[in-house]
Amino acid sequence: MALPNKPLGELKAVKDPEVEEREVDILIVGGGMAACGAAFEIKKWAADKKILLCDKAAMERSGAVAQGLSAINTYIGENTPDDYVRMVRNDLMGIVREDLIFDLGCHVDDSVHLFEEWGLPIWKKNAEGKNLDGKKGLAMGTLKSGAQPVRTGKWQIMINGESYKRVVAEAAKKALGEDNILERVFIVKLLLDANEENQIAGAVGFSVRENKVYIIKCKTMMVACGGAVNIYQPRSVGEGKGRAWYPVWNSGSTYTLCMQVGAELSMMENRFTPARFKDGYGPVGAWFLLFKAKTLNGLGENFAASEAAKKELERYAPYGTAAITPTCLRNHLMLFEMKEGRGPIIMDTVTALAELGKTMDKKELKHLEAEAWEDFLDMTCGQANLWCAQNCEPEKKNSEVMPTEPYLLGSHSGCCGLWTSGPDLDWVPDAYKIKARNGKVYNRMTTVQGLFTAGDGVGCSGHKFSSGSHAEGRMAAKQMARYARDFADFTPTLKETKEELVDIVYKPVRTFFEHSGYTTAVDINPNYIKPNGMMYRLMKATHEYGAGTATFYMTSNKCLEIVMDLLAIMREDCEKLAAGDLHELMRAWEIQHRIWTVEAHLRHIQFRKETRYPGFYYQADYPGQDDENWFCFTNSKYDFANDKWECFKRDYIKIIP
Repeated sequence: MALPNKPLGELKAVKDPEVEEREVDILIVGGGMAACGAAFEIKKWAADKKILLCDKAAMERSGAVAQGLSAINTYIGENTPDDYVRMVRNDLMGIVREDLIFDLGCHVDDSVHLFEEWGLPIWKKNAEGKNLDGKKGLAMGTLKSGAQPVRTGKWQIMINGESYKRVVAEAAKKALGEDNILERVFIVKLLLDANEENQIAGAVGFSVRENKVYIIKCKTMMVACGGAVNIYQPRSVGEGKGRAWYPVWNSGSTYTLCMQVGAELSMMENRFTPARFKDGYGPVGAWFLLFKAKTLNGLGENFAASEAAKKELERYAPYGTAAITPTCLRNHLMLFEMKEGRGPIIMDTVTALAELGKTMDKKELKHLEAEAWEDFLDMTCGQANLWCAQNCEPEKKNSEVMPTEPYLLGSHSGCCGLWTSGPDLDWVPDAYKIKARNGKVYNRMTTVQGLFTAGDGVGCSGHKFSSGSHAEGRMAAKQMARYARDFADFTPTLKETKEELVDIVYKPVRTFFEHSGYTTAVDINPNYIKPNGMMYRLMKATHEYGAGTATFYMTSNKCLEIVMDLLAIMREDCEKLAAGDLHELMRAWEIQHRIWTVEAHLRHIQFRKETRYPGFYYQADYPGQDDENWFCFTNSKYDFANDKWECFKRDYIKIIP
């Protein structure tokens, strides 16, 4: 059970927290779609094993699907896994792990069928081709029985998904058992084994509702804590400062936790800067695909269909000239128009709804208008609030669309993450397989023995979205169960003592108690810095030098040198972070995770001497694509003991023609 927050504010921290030590076979870190998939699946394959899941939040509303969704963006259906690979490969400019994508494409539909079985309403087509949403869709049967979903594109299906995450979390909790779940527990550091080299042995974290530190030993572990948000300054300011497209609690923990124990990262230069309705961050997918809306420039022109756009896209062939323009290049065209002074970019909702209304009666048209609002109410209710505040009726007034600040993720239209093993199948190249010390290959295991990941954590294979993340969590669960059985005689041994681990976790609290009496204002003190101040420092640095919105996503060699210096100073100053309550302690650890993740991201941009993803970022010193030298994966490994980074290339291998 998740402990409720204190009614009179955050619980004050104490210098010496309670310590709880646990030893399990399998540890799941995270509570989003991937973790729920693993939780649902794991008991089937490891019924005799001790299993524990730790979620920083409450599973019913944690992760990227917390607010809900209006569509499931990955459903193979009548398509093929081969075509799924081709779609992802094209959208990510050619460099992807085709083994991971194909593997997921073979399993993702099973998770979608489970969601429907658990009660998620999925839109269906009736015999006349009309859309039936909500309970009406149930009359057509289930997807598994052959009912036709309402497609908004080749891969997307519409749902009534305001309670999507609650439905999925309920199934996960029921399968795993509430006694095997710790909610409101933030894992902040992974631990390697004292005897076996490069072997995961446990993790340490703390409760954000009680003064308690958890030290957990395990034989194997999956880390799936989502991507990284609030690493760049948002466009909104003031009270809208915390408004973001991806969930604000995603602090890069997946990447930082794993990299700090030596796990290999891949394609961390890739980031996602989604085009969304301006200021409210409302999704545009349904408007493009379901409502058939077009974007116009400030002159009212359909710029994407212009000769200028065509010429610009030809520079990025074969992706720019493909039947479907990659996401980053669609952004690039928007930025091209704005830089040429033809902005802002407008979503023509008025024409789209008018065209659809020509074939509808009044009742159908009213329902269509309701769907336009429901698209936001299902997943980004803030956008509906903004429309109300601006007197915007989409059938009467158009809205602006704008690329947001950057995010790091591996499950949406991005592919940064960890280098993991593919499946142990004969068609998968050996270069894509990671062997454990027993010589076996474990699918989705990182380069650290016994450490698995899924969802945003798996690099080089985007476009998983919610359903794919859930399916990948289930796939990883089977492999963790197999690993735990194969290494049943392994006893994890920690290098650190209990006291050392508590001191690491509660250091910001102890720093605060040591120095807070020096000044009358607790936020102003020469001996420490609060996490809020560090957040502003990080956002300013990335915003101005790390290809943020301040520079139209442009950076350069010199800018990267400057931001690296700033990040080094920030890491030094993080030793002086202070926290007076448990919320601040959480923020102190989140900002450290964000700084490490951003450094990995920018080191990869610095290493790759080309601009592979125009529209997501631009390297001014290397403005074009260099397929001859850089059509490859860029990977990195961090040596925590010696504070050294190594960046290197790994070959791309084409599997699907």
